[in-house]
Amino acid sequence: MSGRRVGFCLSDKKRKRMNLDAFAELCAYVGVRPLVAQGPFDVIVHKLSDVIVEADRDSQSQQLLTNFQSYVSAHPSTVLLDPLPAMTQLLDRFASYRIMNKLHNSLRDWRICSPPYLEIHHASDILTIQQAMVTQGLSFPLICKTRVAHGSQSHEMSLIFSAGSLADVRPPCVLQSFVNHGAVLHKVFVVGDRHFCVERPSLKNFPSGPCDRKTIFFNSHEVSKPESSSHLTALDEQMPCLPPPSSEAVAALVKELRVQLGMALFGVDVIISIHTHTLTVIDINIFPGGCTHIHTHTCCTHMLTDHTCVIIMCLYKLNCCFASAKIHKCTVSLGCVEKKKREIIFRVLYDAF
Repeated sequence: MSGRRVGFCLSDKKRKRMNLDAFAELCAYVGVRPLVAQGPFDVIVHKLSDVIVEADRDSQSQQLLTNFQSYVSAHPSTVLLDPLPAMTQLLDRFASYRIMNKLHNSLRDWRICSPPYLEIHHASDILTIQQAMVTQGLSFPLICKTRVAHGSQSHEMSLIFSAGSLADVRPPCVLQSFVNHGAVLHKVFVVGDRHFCVERPSLKNFPSGPCDRKTIFFNSHEVSKPESSSHLTALDEQMPCLPPPSSEAVAALVKELRVQLGMALFGVDVIISIHTHTLTVIDINIFPGGCTHIHTHTCCTHMLTDHTCVIIMCLYKLNCCFASAKIHKCTVSLGCVEKKKREIIFRVLYDAF
């Protein structure tokens, strides 16, 4: 893979938020310069999700996106991680949920499904929403999520328990039947033909069917972060541990989604139904910029045989590893990573370039 030229394109806002200055310093050490200062590229890794979302209402973002698209169009042999049209569909839950809805048929043999859902495009009266719910097979309680699947607001969700509380719906959004899953969420991170699963806290079980409970508003990021101690994740009853997702079923899911999405880097949120033990897909999202929970050693060593772009993207996503990166001769000093892993990180980067 020597001689490959890899470029990065991301906004200043994203670079600062992800603390990538140390990573840029490390890349400069092995011969990597800013995107605008060089080219053509074999691969461009970008994190333009902010720009794509803001382009409709911000002229500067629109211009940046136009310039980037023009460059890509002028260099068709450049591999883009990931293609902009593919990424755009994951920024819109209307689009991504339509893909999820097809999984029941394509992965029927693996007993993989997604909950019934309903798109709410504009303000509607409660009766109209109820009728649409019946048509689509939704049942209470419901999870209400914003249409835009990116940014801090996309994590603001609500749990709706009755028809009367449908007045709390704020379009555009999606309504999704809530599936009891023992307060355990499995996050699957896909990097090329590899995937990694981590377990996270999730919403506790709630009685099926409508009830007079008030709508619960919550932030999904706060509920499902590793150290979460939210009252919403504490089970009210004792229940046996659910079996972990079948590795074969997850592999089949990842393979199908890579084809459907046309992407190499993305995340999937799955749960196990406490009633049917069915693997249930509840969200698909862009591979998160702050993904610090994949084991660094595992990720790096597995990526050694993959494309350079996947190696670099994997490390790029593990931005916490570069939070305190300093170069000294041929050693990378990373305070939050043990010595053996530090050496692997540097060796992968050095070999890649």
